[in-house]
Amino acid sequence: MLAYLQKIITLSVLTAAFGWLAYFWTSAPVLAVAGFVLMALGHTGLLAIEFLLMKQVNKDDPVAPPTWKELLGAWWGESWTAPQVFCWRQPFRSDAIPDQLSPGAVIEGRRGVVFVHGLLCNRGFWTPWMARLQRSGHAFVALNLEPIWGSIDDYVPQIEAAVQQITRATGRAPLLVCHSMGGLAARAWLKSLKAETRVHHVVSIATPHHGTWLARFGHGHNGRQMHLLSDWHAQLDRDMPADCHALFTCWYSNCDNIVFPASSATLPGADNRLVPGAAHVQLAFLPQVIQASLALLEDTPR
Repeated sequence: MLAYLQKIITLSVLTAAFGWLAYFWTSAPVLAVAGFVLMALGHTGLLAIEFLLMKQVNKDDPVAPPTWKELLGAWWGESWTAPQVFCWRQPFRSDAIPDQLSPGAVIEGRRGVVFVHGLLCNRGFWTPWMARLQRSGHAFVALNLEPIWGSIDDYVPQIEAAVQQITRATGRAPLLVCHSMGGLAARAWLKSLKAETRVHHVVSIATPHHGTWLARFGHGHNGRQMHLLSDWHAQLDRDMPADCHALFTCWYSNCDNIVFPASSATLPGADNRLVPGAAHVQLAFLPQVIQASLALLEDTPR
């Protein structure tokens, strides 16, 4: 469903932009180009607003606020990265790389990965990661979390099924790699099923572990759950003691335009790794994040 909606939105914007350009090109070329640019690159203006809000909110956060140079670099990086995800990989390429579970494709004894995406995303988000694992012979399952606007707790059975699939295929506890809301879904799974012994490690990338200021504009059940210091977060913290946080590596940034204040993407007792100057979606595709996260597959316990 999400892929279909994003496909319709992408094609509609492109049709409108090129239609405007063609209609006004002869009579008013300046207006034609201006309208085309506004429609094709309008997302960059919305991103700029997010970054300015983030910079203001982060002033009182313990994490050092971004410089204007870092902010500009993050805006540029997100302006380039986000359309690749939301206008190409997710709507048109979500099934381009299937889950890898068959014995002929998986090298025996290698640990597998469960990928858990964030809000308004699908498995296509993880395409560069999956391509890398496909070449290395690691098993992986990438989820499509549904319902889109449901409770984060509704995703627990889907994560459980994927973990069981990977464990059966490899005989080893999997690595969970999660972006944004996906990290909260992984914590809900751990809490609900007391599953700490059945996972090797959890990587969260730009996850609002304590909520995010921007969630006040969100819709749906999961959006309300991601409010800063929400009752849902409080319950999650009570039911999942901090000593479980050693299972987590939390990547976060002082330029995250969706999850802020920046420290809300960290967990006490976790391996919290700050990447200055990286935006929300951009952070998931930085080489250092991918390489260090997948290096955890080679760790020996469990």
